[in-house]
Amino acid sequence: MKKIQMVDLKSQYDQIKDTVNASIQEVLDTTAYINGPQVHSFQKNLETYLNAKHVIPCANGTDALQIAMMGLDLKPGDEVITADFTFAATVEVIALLQLTPVLVDVEPDTFNISIDAVKKAITPKTKAIVPVHLFGQSADMEEIMALAAEHNLYVIEDNAQAIGANYKYANGSKKKAGVIGHVASTSFFPSKNLGCYGDGGAIFTNDDELAHKLRGIVNHGMYVRYHHDVVGVNSRLDSIQAAVLNAKLPNLDTYNDARQTAAQKYSDALAGHANIVTPVIKGDRDSHVFHQYTLRIINADRDGLMQHLLDKGIPCAIYYPIPLHSQKAYADSRYNEADFPVTNQLVKEVISLPMHTELDDEQIKFITDSVLEFLK
Repeated sequence: MKKIQMVDLKSQYDQIKDTVNASIQEVLDTTAYINGPQVHSFQKNLETYLNAKHVIPCANGTDALQIAMMGLDLKPGDEVITADFTFAATVEVIALLQLTPVLVDVEPDTFNISIDAVKKAITPKTKAIVPVHLFGQSADMEEIMALAAEHNLYVIEDNAQAIGANYKYANGSKKKAGVIGHVASTSFFPSKNLGCYGDGGAIFTNDDELAHKLRGIVNHGMYVRYHHDVVGVNSRLDSIQAAVLNAKLPNLDTYNDARQTAAQKYSDALAGHANIVTPVIKGDRDSHVFHQYTLRIINADRDGLMQHLLDKGIPCAIYYPIPLHSQKAYADSRYNEADFPVTNQLVKEVISLPMHTELDDEQIKFITDSVLEFLK
């Protein structure tokens, strides 16, 4: 059996090596390393794929979130509601901009932001909601957009883990995650479903005026060289990373399908066990692209299971071991532990198994057999 990887980037590269190498060589030949033709080509190709009016490439996913918020002219002290159960980047940029993060609980089945918790958290100071499409599945955007419209709030989608996922509305229509809110961000970190070979990110919006402002912000506030019209940052996707992404984008749906197939095989093998809760998919198969395959281990030793898998050479991870409201950097007297019952439980239960495009049946069987062996 081939060695099991948490993310097998080498095997994926081997499948597309010629295309990737040719794309990178084109950049080397033209020496257009910043804002070269590959960047503009990738931007257009991603706009077409997402059916988005505007894609603004940038240096990484955290920058994408920060720049999206900068473009909305949020002011220090404005409250921004987001999920407690996620990676720190989401709340980090809120704090960096001197906005007030308001962390709320999540749903126990999808792990995405709780609509009821958002409703309770809205105050006259609330200006935006940041739903995180965690582990590859969109938050309930129809409800979130309705709530935002009712209270005149911005919605900033954190789409770092769900690129390619389809959100299904109550009427059966679908949109890609990331093009539903007022603006969205994504990351092209190498382990993402669409990842480059370094850092990279992008912002999406269908708002022409906002897009224009964002394009200035990513480039020192310039639209004309040495004319600084807005306060900006230096956050540009370099041409070599764009070349890699251009080579991989045509395969994104195939990659996501492979993840969905692996996830189904995991779930079929683990279904019905009293101590295992397998991932829940809201909507159709294409609504969850499984950036992570995350189990809940209930009434059993989650940490013991993790060590058992590691001892057998099976990589695994806990995303996330500490709630954001308990992190030293973001602790606040406003938070009451009673407001986070789901998050506080999830951090004790979740474990993520290997998930990538190259998982094969032999590996999946070995992994699931090992899980069941420990839990008996």
